[in-house]
Amino acid sequence: MKALVVLNPNVSKRLIGRAVSQLPEVKKALEDGRVIIAGGTTNGFVAEEITGKSIEKAYYTAGIVSAGKVTTTDDSKRLKPISLVKGEESTLPWNDVLTDFVAGDIFIKGGNAVDLEGNVGVLSSDRRGGTIGLAYGPVIARGAQFICPVSLEKLIPDVLTASIELGQDTLDLVAGLPVGLIPVPNATVISEIEAFEVLYGISATHVASGGVNGSEGAVTIVLEGDEQQVKEAFQYIESIKDEAKIVLD
Repeated sequence: MKALVVLNPNVSKRLIGRAVSQLPEVKKALEDGRVIIAGGTTNGFVAEEITGKSIEKAYYTAGIVSAGKVTTTDDSKRLKPISLVKGEESTLPWNDVLTDFVAGDIFIKGGNAVDLEGNVGVLSSDRRGGTIGLAYGPVIARGAQFICPVSLEKLIPDVLTASIELGQDTLDLVAGLPVGLIPVPNATVISEIEAFEVLYGISATHVASGGVNGSEGAVTIVLEGDEQQVKEAFQYIESIKDEAKIVLD
């Protein structure tokens, strides 16, 4: 059976967040390891799905692209990233939890770009590279795992080329804050494609992007697979069509 669905950005984020929470490696780390859910609007959805708590997702991030510029959220309203040790929320800062990371632990970090090779790009205005700059070395060196929930709304031709072109000190004019793009080449990417496979065992093909009148940033996808599973996936997407937009005060 085939079906066509249109996913507005927050619908994609909800779908992807749910899929990340159902990954076997995430479930295992929640049972007997460590999971860090770094800042990011998509990660706000991930945090909701994992913890069952409502998150003010507009402030579950530091860097953000909003109102036509690259900027940051209000520090006084910003929520701290959630870290879990054996399924329980830790009171320690995330970087302290990272200190104890070992193989099998999970670091969840969204992205601002993704390409067809599975490379993820993360924008950073921080001179030290922000969250990803601090986390990348320890996670990779210890054999822990990066999981990057990122919508196909953010698909670009080549993350590595983009990272060469963009650097904080290479820009003469900037809409907002000067940023660099840090590539993450070895993460487990969870886009809409992987999300439908994880949750429903069906294939998904990205066939179109964009829209107007509230569907700016939408991705259009063809679903194919077992009739019952396709119907369930279609019904789920219809049920979350009214997912609230992320709005900064």
